Amino acid sequence: MILQQPLSDNLELLARQVVEGFIIGLHKSPFHGFSVEFAEHRLYNQGDPLRHIDWRVYGRTDKLFIKRFEEETNLRCCLVVDTSSSMQFPKDSQKLSKLQFSCVAAASLLQLLKRQLDAASLALFDEQVNYLSDCRSSHSHYRMLMNELQKTIDTTTENKVTNAAKTLHLVAEQMHKRSLIVIFSDMMDDADNIEDMFAALQHLRYNKHEVILFHIVDGAQELEFEFENRPYEFVDMESGERIKLQPQQIREQYITKMRNFQEQIANRCHQYQVDRVAVDLSKPVDEVLHAFLIKRNKLM
Repeated sequence: MILQQPLSDNLELLARQVVEGFIIGLHKSPFHGFSVEFAEHRLYNQGDPLRHIDWRVYGRTDKLFIKRFEEETNLRCCLVVDTSSSMQFPKDSQKLSKLQFSCVAAASLLQLLKRQLDAASLALFDEQVNYLSDCRSSHSHYRMLMNELQKTIDTTTENKVTNAAKTLHLVAEQMHKRSLIVIFSDMMDDADNIEDMFAALQHLRYNKHEVILFHIVDGAQELEFEFENRPYEFVDMESGERIKLQPQQIREQYITKMRNFQEQIANRCHQYQVDRVAVDLSKPVDEVLHAFLIKRNKLM
C-alpha cells in the first residue's frame, strides 16, 4: 500500500480505502456474534455444519444431534494498541512505523466493525493505560475512536516503556460479556514483566474472550539484524540507553535470542489459544489484513 497523503491528514480515509479493497472478496463477515448459551439438541440434518455435532451424545446413543444455542448477533470488540516508544520504530519516512501500522490496521477494523453495526472499544497503553473507552456502536462513538487513533499517530513519545499486563487485565475485567480482543504490539515488554503479560493473556481467555494478537516487528532489522558492517550507536527507544558496537560481532547471538523470544511468544499463544498474527513491516497493511480475514472466513 502506497501512502498518497500523510497519515496525519487522512487516517479515516485511508482506513476506508483499505476496507474497500478487500471487502468485496469476503463472502461473509469475518467477525460474528458469539453463541454463548446452550439451548437444546436437535437431530442432525444433512448439510448442517459438522462442528455443531455433539460427539459425546453420539458416542452414547449412536445418533447425530446438533447443539443449538441462544445466539447474540452483535459482536463486541476491543482494539488494544501499544503506544510505547519502541512502537515508533523504525523512524523512516519511506515506510510505516510499528505504531503507524497498528493505527491504520485498527482504524481499518473499526471501519469493518462499523459496517457490521458491531460495538467497539479502544484501549491505548504504554507503561500505563492512557485511554480506555466504553464499548458502543453509535456513529459518534466510532468517530471518537477514530479521532483518538489520529491523535496517537500525531503524538511522539519518548522513553515510554511497555507494560501490557496492566492494560490487558483491565480490559479483561471491563469487557463484562464475551468479546473479541485484538491486540497490536511488538511485545517488547521488560523481561521482568513478561510472565505478567502471559498471565494477562491467560486472564482474557479465562474470561471467555477471543484474543487475536498482531505481533508486529521489522523483520530485516529486528529479526535478521541487517546492518552494514561498520560501527553503530544503538539507542533503546524506551529507556534511552545507548551502546556502541559493530553489528557483525553480535549478529549471530542476537538472531538466536530473538528467534527464541519469538518462539516463546508463539508457544504461549498456542497454549492459551490466542490467535497470533506475525506481522513483518515489509508487508503492506491491506495485504496483512486481507490474508488474515480470508483465513478467518475459511475457519468458519
